Amino acid sequence: MHYKDNILETIGKTPLVKLNRIAAEIPALTLAKVETFNPGHSIKDRMALKMIDDAEKRGDLKPGGTIIECTSGNTGMGLALVACVRGYRCIFTTTDKQSKEKIDILKAHGAEVIVCPTNVEAEDPRSYYSIAKRLSTEIPNSFWCNQYDNLSNRQAHYESTGPEIWEQTEGKITHLVVGVGTGGTISGVAKYLKEQNPDVQIWGADTYGSVFKKYHETGIFDPKEIYPYITEGIGEDILPANVDFSLIDHFEKVTDKDAAVWARRLAKEEGLFLGYSAGSAIGALWQLRGRLKKDDVVVVIFHDHGSRYVGKIYNDDWMRQRGFLDEEMKIADILSHKKDRRFVAVQKEDTVRTAFNLMKSHDISQLPVLAGEEIAGSITEKQVLHLLLESPMSNAEKVVGEIMGEPFPVVNADLPISSSTATWTETRRQ
Repeated sequence: MHYKDNILETIGKTPLVKLNRIAAEIPALTLAKVETFNPGHSIKDRMALKMIDDAEKRGDLKPGGTIIECTSGNTGMGLALVACVRGYRCIFTTTDKQSKEKIDILKAHGAEVIVCPTNVEAEDPRSYYSIAKRLSTEIPNSFWCNQYDNLSNRQAHYESTGPEIWEQTEGKITHLVVGVGTGGTISGVAKYLKEQNPDVQIWGADTYGSVFKKYHETGIFDPKEIYPYITEGIGEDILPANVDFSLIDHFEKVTDKDAAVWARRLAKEEGLFLGYSAGSAIGALWQLRGRLKKDDVVVVIFHDHGSRYVGKIYNDDWMRQRGFLDEEMKIADILSHKKDRRFVAVQKEDTVRTAFNLMKSHDISQLPVLAGEEIAGSITEKQVLHLLLESPMSNAEKVVGEIMGEPFPVVNADLPISSSTATWTETRRQ
């Protein structure tokens, strides 16, 4: 029989997949290292296991102990898997900008999750970084992984991700593109690849509101670069020890909107359901495509799975609220939110009283008027109320056909809202 002794043995050896439609205008061969094939559906499984292995070897974590970490969700998931298999308790701190799906998944694996404010400095006692650090001093036999400064993070990718990419490309890789958060992935992989071939270019995807790019280019840590952003999993307002800037050749910033749009394109055009940082990585590559040649081989690392962003970047309403969807809301979008899908109308021979009761019971302010099955006119709440206030008894029994207005315009369900408004305005003029 062939089987694994536990789920941790399935970490790593993720596939390299060629990108086709989305990379059609990128001159180089573009390959994706799809880390969603890890059991925790992210690349963080690799370093989570390594951090705990090393902590156990040093005696920093003993049986029955507590794992503590500040996480955007994915590292927590990897650590939760280790805790499930080895019998540890988990306490995770995270920020309030993280998706609900990530928090719910951590809780499903038995972790305790503390949600902290995003827009505070790392040294602030309310930050997810500070709270994790404090808990590690208060809870006996606990180990704070501190993925930002724990070099086991970087070492995990030097030992596994880097060699896998080198072997899978047969040493032909010329460029690596990856989002930078804690810095463990990019630095560990870069160290291995550059030891094999110093000419391999390492490009880091950064986000606006992060300090990485300016610090890399100037050596200046500029607090003015720091401001809130929506992209999850990359960018920082600190300089983690795991980021080895000497190994990174270039940082490319990608907007929150572009990262979200690119992630959705990866799902639609490549069948790859991925997280926010994947959009940042492919967006950075697109912006830098002019630097590539036909014979280049580019590997883009996709960190995590799209299931953790269903309520965000894969939710049309969330995207629209932030102005991330270029396409305008359509009539069909409005109709999709209706709880009662029935077509409510009155007949020409119905009374005003009937029309009023329909409007009241269905909480609507206007009705189409039918002659049999054909649309003959329209009636509005304003007309009805005016008649009833004028003469409640007599006007209530009037037939709708006597007081109805012109029919409402008929439009296609895919008509944009602005166009439908213009159509209605033009109809009223006529």
